[in-house]
Amino acid sequence: MRIFWIKSIFFLFLIAIISRLFYWQILQSEKLQSQAEQQHFENAQVLAKRGNIYFSDGSILASSNPAFLLYALPKTISSADKPTLAKKLARFLIKDEAKADDWSGDILSKLSQDLYWVQIAKNIDVETKKEIEENNLAGIGFELSSLRFYPEGSSSAQLLGFVGFDERDKSTGYFGVEGFYNGELKGVGGTVKNERDAFGLPILTGSFFQTQAKNGKDLHLNLDRSIQFIVENELKKGLIKYGAKEALAVVMEPKSGAILAMASYPNYDPALYFNFPAEYYKNPAVAQAYEPGSTFKVLVMAAALNEDLVKPDSKCEICSGPIQLGGFTIRTWNNKYFPQESMNDVIVHSDNTGMVFVGQKLGLDKLYPYLEKFGLGKLTNIDLQDEALPPLREKNQWREIDVATASFGQGIAVTPIQMITAVASLANGGKLMEPHVVKSIVEEDQTFEITPKVVGETVKEEVAKVITEMMVKAVSEGEAKWAKPKGFKIAGKTGTAQIPIAGHYDPNKTIASFVGFAPADNPKFAMIVVYSQPQTSIYGSETAAPTFFEIAKELFTYYKIASDE
Repeated sequence: MRIFWIKSIFFLFLIAIISRLFYWQILQSEKLQSQAEQQHFENAQVLAKRGNIYFSDGSILASSNPAFLLYALPKTISSADKPTLAKKLARFLIKDEAKADDWSGDILSKLSQDLYWVQIAKNIDVETKKEIEENNLAGIGFELSSLRFYPEGSSSAQLLGFVGFDERDKSTGYFGVEGFYNGELKGVGGTVKNERDAFGLPILTGSFFQTQAKNGKDLHLNLDRSIQFIVENELKKGLIKYGAKEALAVVMEPKSGAILAMASYPNYDPALYFNFPAEYYKNPAVAQAYEPGSTFKVLVMAAALNEDLVKPDSKCEICSGPIQLGGFTIRTWNNKYFPQESMNDVIVHSDNTGMVFVGQKLGLDKLYPYLEKFGLGKLTNIDLQDEALPPLREKNQWREIDVATASFGQGIAVTPIQMITAVASLANGGKLMEPHVVKSIVEEDQTFEITPKVVGETVKEEVAKVITEMMVKAVSEGEAKWAKPKGFKIAGKTGTAQIPIAGHYDPNKTIASFVGFAPADNPKFAMIVVYSQPQTSIYGSETAAPTFFEIAKELFTYYKIASDE
């Protein structure tokens, strides 16, 4: 009996050993192998180079320079040495001694943590790294990273965006091109894995694995460096001259939808974005809605011409005085009235009552589809992050007064990119193009060209020619004729829209704008200029129009377009 129990215990013990071996070697094999690899192998990340961004002439708008992450090993540094080390590091990183003393406390708190590794600072440049290394500071090290570099400084800031860090502390593009094309620009990082011994030293004859990093793609923009410089220079002068709160301008090639220039003020330095207010980051040309005012009249007039409801010489039957409609009084901007004026003169005089006449001819059932054709209520799909979409009021919510006010650009919201895209369709024979900032994406030896895309037809080609001639008369005979460059045929329209505040319009705060294209017979460019709350004059004819014409004069020279005179 004793032998039986001894055999039974031995047998059970054997089964337990076999079961345990089965558990470790079969069921837990992958987990144990992973733990063993973590103990015996060291992983290092290989950073991918972020792609460059180029002007159309090949000059660099954004690139990446080597930078370093500064770290410390707190457990290898004695407590007595930490305060001195913190002060030294602060003075290397912050050149201002007063600020450096304040910052040394933050560094000391990091060094005092019970950790093997802590990050001290990011984006250390090569010169600062060299200064720190020359002092042979114990317990300090560097990891290679990269720092975004913008050779043109604040030029094209809102169009470009910037590179910051996400919640996982990963380098990420925000806003503009950097944000929209972050996936293409950032690339894919690689890894290096090598076997190490019990002391953490690499085993020269051990296993070694490497995954190559894949660098980001380069972007070549439609942005013309010379045109961008011209636009920024004139816009900045206008901002100061007219005392405006904000200013923006967009130049587009009508036939392709290519964005040749886009600028706005106030702006910021993308490399030092953290030193500027966050409200500067978004690009108002695509992210800010406004009421277009009288610039919108050319779109409504084009719709009526396309429906054959009016002709350029048709007479206005309600233009002899103010119009009473739905309890509201509609007046002209200067309280001047022209009985039986032609549609040509309605555009030349920028007559609100004349546009009410046109709006009534169209009616909501015909007007509403044209608003959609011109791109209202839809994204333009421009390749920039954070494009806003001002809603187009549902058709069943429109009243008679809404049709009337929309006919002269009040009570309806657009973004500047929507407005310039719509007007550019008139310069392009009625073809509405999708606007694009990027011309091509380059990956090593492969180039992907972004081809122009027609997204719709707004009006017939012959109607586009008729409204163009009406816009030419508006420039040569309208309120801004004094600023027009002599000898050039320019199609355009001024706009002055009051700003809605707390349920009513402020008569002293306006959005002043001018939109148009030139040369009218064969347009090379379409352009919009917008000033928010100009102080010297509330009118677009005295602020935005002169800036438009100054830019246009330089573009005529740049394109070698000769005067007709």
